[in-house]
Amino acid sequence: MSSDASKKYGLETMSIHTGSGPCPETGARTIPIHQTTAYVFNDAEHGADLFALRDTGYVYSRLTNPTCSALEEKLAALDGGSGATCAASGHGAQLLVLSALMSPGDHIVSSCKLYGGSANQFATIFPDMFGWESTTFNPDNAREAKAAITPKTKAIFAESLSNPEGIVADIEGLAAVAREAGIPLIIDNTMATPYLCKPLEHGANAVTYSTTKFMSGHGNAMGGAVIDGGNFDWLAHADKFPRLAQPGKNYDGIIFAKSFGNAALAIHNHAIGLRDLGGQQQPFNAYLTFVGLETLAVRMQKHCENALIVAHYLERHKKVDWVSYAGLESSPHHKNAKKYMNGHGGAVFTFALKSGFNACKKLATDLELFSQLANIGETRSLILHPASTTHSQLDEDARTKAGVADDVLRISVGIETVEDLLNDLECVLKTI
Repeated sequence: MSSDASKKYGLETMSIHTGSGPCPETGARTIPIHQTTAYVFNDAEHGADLFALRDTGYVYSRLTNPTCSALEEKLAALDGGSGATCAASGHGAQLLVLSALMSPGDHIVSSCKLYGGSANQFATIFPDMFGWESTTFNPDNAREAKAAITPKTKAIFAESLSNPEGIVADIEGLAAVAREAGIPLIIDNTMATPYLCKPLEHGANAVTYSTTKFMSGHGNAMGGAVIDGGNFDWLAHADKFPRLAQPGKNYDGIIFAKSFGNAALAIHNHAIGLRDLGGQQQPFNAYLTFVGLETLAVRMQKHCENALIVAHYLERHKKVDWVSYAGLESSPHHKNAKKYMNGHGGAVFTFALKSGFNACKKLATDLELFSQLANIGETRSLILHPASTTHSQLDEDARTKAGVADDVLRISVGIETVEDLLNDLECVLKTI
């Protein structure tokens, strides 16, 4: 199915059909794993044209690979983007997209409600290694984002649905602020997936994913992706984004925004980002993610149904202090969940126990069906203590802003029989 043809189909159909069809040579119905490093040129001129971006095709699997390309076509179609670039991980995707926009001394406005690894990446690694500074804001308050913008700001970054607290960003409000400032809005849509939210439809300009999570669903493949929205005028802001809108030092001074139009970011991410930074996704991981995406819709629906039931159960439990889940009508974030997430709160949320830290450790350790590990978005249910794991590198103030105090647990609700999950929780909670 071509990307143009896929636009007339629903998400469920695109999840299955986009990016692959029967092999014209063998008749094989599913996509093959192209486990190769390089590709034969037709002749010397063909090779030269590929290296100079005068022709399209495959050169070396650090830049492009047919299995990865099929996944990129599917991901772009699901989000309504102009192109996509797969990376080795979600962190790799964030580095990839920012490397096209940022220079030493530049600034980014980032949400204070980020996954702990991302928060640490923005707070310490980016400034220390690349000279990219950042200022945080509350993602449901566009005014805070606007106040944080400086002349050196090159992007606004937020999670559509925050990990782990489940705060829903005001994407349209942030998009308006970004447009006024002449900078792109980048939304990490890992927790929501295109099933719950399509950030480009609300004004975002690029979308990032850790495909390791819900997109694959099985917990067997690391991966990340950047979706190019194709809706930002790089040439109108050429002074801010020279890598995309001014002649570069590579490819005979090509101007990506002129040569590749609305796919400028996606092409740059391959031709420069993957070529020079590495961090490409491996074809076997791309294959596993490609297959996992076929069941995205049915998985996400079941995830959300189960999560709401578990959240209601915990909200009413006498040993639970509070529950942060946007799918609950009692949540202060439910309004944004209705606007951006079709009323759902996703599958990941936090809750606090009245008995404190030791009770959290006991619950996480003694549960039978909930695996205690550092991932989310798997078919199986997961639980973790963020303050001592995913957010442990943050200082106390940053952990507080992220909503992960010492008495807080993160839960990722799977697609098991929900009564079994409730029984598992009840058996341990009654011992605390």
